[in-house]
Amino acid sequence: MSKLKLTLKAARVNAELTQAEAGKAIGVSPDVISNWERGVTFPKVDLIPRIEKAYHVCYDDLIFLPN
Repeated sequence: MSKLKLTLKAARVNAELTQAEAGKAIGVSPDVISNWERGVTFPKVDLIPRIEKAYHVCYDDLIFLPN
């Protein structure tokens, strides 16, 4: 049985973070978080560990949807 995947927005909301709080924890601006969540841009590979830590998820649990 496959595990449920989360969008970046769902992972952020589950971690009870605002875009500003998530941006601060990851080291990017809230606008960057917004662009990721809307599929306008995608996180650079070196930021994935920070996202995992801030959102308390594993990369394998995330799904990146194009716009």
